[in-house]
Amino acid sequence: MDVQETLQKAVDGNRLERGEVQALFEDAPLLDLGQAADLVRGRHTNPTEGTYIIDRNINYTNVCVYRCRFCAFYRTPKDGDAYVLPFEELAEKVAETVAAGGTGILLQGGVHPALRLSYYEDLLRRLKTTFPQIHLHAFSAPEVWYVAKLERMPVREVIRRLMEAGLDSIPGGGAEILEDETRRRIWSRAKASTAQWLNVHREAHRLGLRTTATMMFGVGEPYTARVDHLTAIRELQDETGGFTAFIPWTFQEENTDLEGEVATAGGYEYLRTLAISRLALDNIQHVQGSWVTQGPKIGQVSLFFGADDLGSIMLEENVVAAAGAQHRMTQADMERVISEAGRRPRQRRSLHDPL
Repeated sequence: MDVQETLQKAVDGNRLERGEVQALFEDAPLLDLGQAADLVRGRHTNPTEGTYIIDRNINYTNVCVYRCRFCAFYRTPKDGDAYVLPFEELAEKVAETVAAGGTGILLQGGVHPALRLSYYEDLLRRLKTTFPQIHLHAFSAPEVWYVAKLERMPVREVIRRLMEAGLDSIPGGGAEILEDETRRRIWSRAKASTAQWLNVHREAHRLGLRTTATMMFGVGEPYTARVDHLTAIRELQDETGGFTAFIPWTFQEENTDLEGEVATAGGYEYLRTLAISRLALDNIQHVQGSWVTQGPKIGQVSLFFGADDLGSIMLEENVVAAAGAQHRMTQADMERVISEAGRRPRQRRSLHDPL
């Protein structure tokens, strides 16, 4: 299979087959991938812009039943530093976000075994009542799936009730790699399977709720697992059209059970995977660069490898930070990084609509 022909096929707007995506992972040169991904990115979004958002990642609890081997953030209910944030503290964090020009909140756990659906409904209603202008991007697929299991209720009904309480969209967390052999290897216990993760997003889309898709890679998975992941996301997007963006990032190993066990991905592998994601996902408009895991410089370079967006300035981020990634940016830093890449910085809202 000729790699240059495959790259040209994507640039021309034709869908890549599974084997062609696999061949890009195995054989395509980095700079050729970047050049092709940049051209494809220009077909989906304004090639002169680089977008970002001001929001905050708030983890309402660090207690989690899953205890994933790749996670350094979770705690058990018996740990001395386990917490569930009181509403007053949550509200203070949201107020600080609004004061900084923020437009959204990413609200996620931990999957706490004692929190019922009524807790999440009450939390959303109180936040919406207090901050009606804030977009609530909340509760990943494993959280929704666990609540549905706990309440013995269909996933669709759980999402419908969360929407009525104020949920605006669902983040793509908990995807990791959508290939179950790899998923089982990096878990400590049963978690939402590939099919269950996809079904949460499918039901959300059917109810008119937009979501994002993510991929955490560099946990020792084969390229075929990444291809499986991209294929699954693309097929669901064909079916529903509900994903607003795709966000790939690299596993951070510090303080996790996998530390020293797998060969993690660095900047080179990150940029290759980012570019291939842009080429493979012909039906998703936005692809986000991960400066949070790779640092601002690689984040800047990602704008030439298929990314049109650099996500949030991250007023707060706890999960990746617990695993050793401590990168931070102000709004001025973000605009400088985008400008120095030759793009015009533009602040956006959670669903990529203009501010």
